[in-house]
Amino acid sequence: MSTNATKAERVNRQFLLLSRPVGDIKESDFEYKEAPVPTLNPGEALVRNLYLSLDPTNRIWMSDMVQYMPPVELGEVMRGVAIGIVEESKNPNLQPGDYVTGLLGWQDYALLKDNQANFVTKINPPLPDPLFAAVGPLGVTGVTAYFGLLDIGQPKPGETVVVSAAAGAVGSVVGQIAKIKGCRVVGITSSDEKCQWLTSSLGFDAAINYKTTDLNSALANACPNGVDIYFDNVGGSILDTVMSHLNLFARIPLCGLISTYNSTSPVPGPYNFGLILMKRVRVQGFIISDYHNRWHEAIKDIGEWMKQGKIKQEYEIVEGLQKAPKEILKLFNANKIGKLIVKVS
Repeated sequence: MSTNATKAERVNRQFLLLSRPVGDIKESDFEYKEAPVPTLNPGEALVRNLYLSLDPTNRIWMSDMVQYMPPVELGEVMRGVAIGIVEESKNPNLQPGDYVTGLLGWQDYALLKDNQANFVTKINPPLPDPLFAAVGPLGVTGVTAYFGLLDIGQPKPGETVVVSAAAGAVGSVVGQIAKIKGCRVVGITSSDEKCQWLTSSLGFDAAINYKTTDLNSALANACPNGVDIYFDNVGGSILDTVMSHLNLFARIPLCGLISTYNSTSPVPGPYNFGLILMKRVRVQGFIISDYHNRWHEAIKDIGEWMKQGKIKQEYEIVEGLQKAPKEILKLFNANKIGKLIVKVS
């Protein structure tokens, strides 16, 4: 679509939330719509989306469970983190040509009425290379890894860090930061291919395929001195198993519970909950928006580590907004490595 097209010629493609998923997300839970490109009022800006991030938290937003933000209402544009370029502006803080990232939604064009409501951040020059790193290591996933590990995990040199969903966008960065901080790092993932990537490309000390290996025995072998930090992205039985290997005063940054998001019945556990008391474990859940005012700290450090080759990321780029409802399923069937991104236009 030409950026020189008149507003009358342009269409805002959108995916709306049509129904709340029961179990796995289905393509039929979304409704495709074509709407007019919004017209600006004073104080507003029009952003054309370039890249859309697909994340496990999309599943939370689609449900009516208790969560950290209001759920997406039925009939609303599906919420999503994206990178966009300002095309028109009546907002003194945003100029045409500015690049921004935030909750811009599953659509071609986002109307910004209040930057804070969308958690929009301007991407200042020099721009990331590639630009879509701004929703990867230099965006929400990298910042999540940074603050979850460093603020809550508080790693010390020589400690053992275990990461679940270690080949995912967050987990892979967690492990690399832990190595930078002098830790032994063990990743838990779902295939031999991912294990190879973690150890050969990212420098993890060990990686475990929980689908083909007895996780309890594998952890005992990979963590002979126990586990000091468990960065949890999945919850469920993996959390229970790792808890039996925790050291005294271990820390668990609780980032996600992806193994439970599609469950249609209450999820029991953790069965080893008593170990939190006996081992004096600190468990803290966190949401990255808690750190919105400190994002610059993480971006600065991660940017330097990327320049030094200490942090790498694998990306899967999907061409076309129309593929988002199908491609998001990859987040839950373990059929990806690294960061999943949709190129919108």
